[in-house]
Amino acid sequence: MRTRTLLLLSVATALAILLAGGLWLFLLAREDDPLPATGLGAPVRVGDVTVTVEGAGQTGEVFSIDVELGGVDDLDGLDSFRLITGEDDLAPLTSPAEGRCTQITAATTTCALEFEVDAAAAPNLVLVMRRGEDVARWDGLR
Repeated sequence: MRTRTLLLLSVATALAILLAGGLWLFLLAREDDPLPATGLGAPVRVGDVTVTVEGAGQTGEVFSIDVELGGVDDLDGLDSFRLITGEDDLAPLTSPAEGRCTQITAATTTCALEFEVDAAAAPNLVLVMRRGEDVARWDGLR
């Protein structure tokens, strides 16, 4: 190839990269703001369920989040919750235990969502609940 052809190809490539970057910035500017975090003690409606996160704590390898929830009978409703550790996306423990949430009921109940979490591995935890199109999150649980 001739030098002139190589120069024209490099200019065309640079323009394509510049155009792609400009398009990406335009799309990024139009993106919605991130979902705001819900505060502890504040009730929030997520789909057909009302949830209030009261507090959280670690006991050994189990991270427990005290919640008040209700609004609909859903045996698999706890699948809506995830604990984000930065490395993992954890589902709550659902085996029956004293004080542990095992399902969502129409009547409001107070129980604990429990997750197996290594205490040293996850300094910042985020609880997320997604039901249908609705999403809520709670930051700073630790």
